[in-house]
Amino acid sequence: MKKLLQFLLIGILASSCSEDNNDNLIKCDFETLISKEQYQNAMSDQLDINSLSINDDCLKINFSSAGCNGNTWVLKFIDSENIMESNPPQRNLKLLFKNNELCEAYITKELAFDISNLKVDGNKVQLNIVNLEKNILYEY
Repeated sequence: MKKLLQFLLIGILASSCSEDNNDNLIKCDFETLISKEQYQNAMSDQLDINSLSINDDCLKINFSSAGCNGNTWVLKFIDSENIMESNPPQRNLKLLFKNNELCEAYITKELAFDISNLKVDGNKVQLNIVNLEKNILYEY
């Protein structure tokens, strides 16, 4: 009987353990592109940046623009490929925003871009979003 109880107790304890399968990882909506050519040719429609924040390796951008519902909006976050040597190092980026919606509603959205590919030596880099005159420090 004691062996049966021990066996049941071990079985209950073993089944209560769960495998960590990284379900808690933060997922970004889009990848950040690194392309000198796309950076140089990037033209953007008007948008208003409400806030920027970094959560793990995701840059969250809360923004607004006129439109119908924002479902056809296209966004790309593009790095120039250049790393400016300063303290901290800096990278220049552009947020490309294409809006073909002709409605006059004011829509607000929040999207996150994976910025892990922008890491440089050290533990931080200044991200300059030049077409929006915004910057944020990325620490990792």
